[in-house]
Amino acid sequence: MGKVFIQFLWLGCVGFGGPAAHIGYFQRTFVTRLGWLSQAEFAQLLALCQLLPGPASSQLGFAIGRHRAGLGGALAAFLGFTLPSFLLLLAAAIGLGQAGTNLWLDAALHGLKLLALVVVADAVLTMSRQFCKSRLQQGIMVATAAALWWQPGLLTQSAMLIGAALLCARQAAPANSHPVSAHPPHWPTLILFGLLFVGLPWLAQGPASQLVADFYRAGSLVFGGGHVVLPLLQESVGHSLSQPQFLTGYSLAQLVPGPMFSLASYLGALLLPATPLLGALLATLALFLPGFLLLWAMGPCWQSWLARPRLAGAVTGINAAVVGLLLAALYQPVWLSAVLAPADLALAAVAFYLLRVIRLPILALAALLVGASLLLI
Repeated sequence: MGKVFIQFLWLGCVGFGGPAAHIGYFQRTFVTRLGWLSQAEFAQLLALCQLLPGPASSQLGFAIGRHRAGLGGALAAFLGFTLPSFLLLLAAAIGLGQAGTNLWLDAALHGLKLLALVVVADAVLTMSRQFCKSRLQQGIMVATAAALWWQPGLLTQSAMLIGAALLCARQAAPANSHPVSAHPPHWPTLILFGLLFVGLPWLAQGPASQLVADFYRAGSLVFGGGHVVLPLLQESVGHSLSQPQFLTGYSLAQLVPGPMFSLASYLGALLLPATPLLGALLATLALFLPGFLLLWAMGPCWQSWLARPRLAGAVTGINAAVVGLLLAALYQPVWLSAVLAPADLALAAVAFYLLRVIRLPILALAALLVGASLLLI
C-alpha cells in the first residue's frame, strides 16, 4: 500500500495536462515501467471508467490501486494523486498562492505542459498499436478524433463511445459455449450511492451539509471529465460565489498538477471561509465519492461480463474510441496550450525522440523541458 501511495503521490506532483495526460502517465508508469497490470487489464479498467460518471483519470487510479492492493490501495492511490493539487488549491483559496503572475513560474509550468504533450503523444502511439489493429478499430479511432475536432463536446464524445460499442458488439461472433453467468454488482454500494444522492439534499440543514449535498450531486452527474464539472458546480453553488471566483478557481485547477476535480478544494475553502480546511475537505470528498462508489459497485461484475462475446466486442469498440479521444485531446487542449511558438514544437519533437527512442526517464525529461523553457524566457 505504501508503494501505491508513493507512486501516485509522484504522479500527483507531475501530472499536468488533464485527464488525457494522466491516462498517458498511468499507462507508462503502471503498465510499461512497473508491470502492475497488463495492457489488456489497463484497457478494461479504462473502458469501465469511461462509461461511469465521475473523474475518469482519478477513477482509473482508484481502480489501479484496488487491483494492486485492495481497498487500502485504492484509497492510497486517491490520496496520493489528489493531495498535491488539494494543498495547492487550498493555499490559493486562503491567499497563499499569489505567485501566479511570476514569469519564472509561468515558464516552468509551460515546460511541464510540453511534457504532457509528449506523454499523451506517446500514449496515443502505444495504445493505437495495441487496441486499433483491425481496419474497423482504426476507423473508429479516426472517426472519433475527427468528430471531436469538428464538434467538440460531451454529446459528441458520448455518441462516439456508444456508437463504437454498438458497432463492434454487432460484429462480435456469437458464443459457442454455454452462457457465462455474470457476477452481480455490489448492491450495498449501489444502494448507498442512491441513498446519498436522494437523502443528502433532505438532510442539508447548515452550510457544511448543504455543501456536501451540492458537491455530491455534481459528482454524480458529471460525464465526460473534469471540465464538465464547472457548469454543474456553478449551477449548484453559484448563488454563494461570484463568476470571477469560479473562473479563478477553474484557471488554477488547470495550472496545478493532478485531477481537475480538485477545483472542489478551492471552492469548498471559499464557501466555508471560517474553516477553509474543513470546507476544502468536505467539498473534495463529496465530489469524488459518487464516481468511486459506482466504480466499486460495478467492479465485481465487469470482468465476468467481459466473457460475453458481444460485450467483449463492445469493449474493443470503446477502447478504439478512447484512443480517438486521446488523439483528439492531443490537439485540444494539450497541443493548443503547449505549442505557442516554433521553439515549443522543436522542444516537443526532441523530447518525444528522447522518450520514445532513447527512453529517457520522465523525471529527467521534465527537468530538461522546464530548463529549456526557462532559458527561452
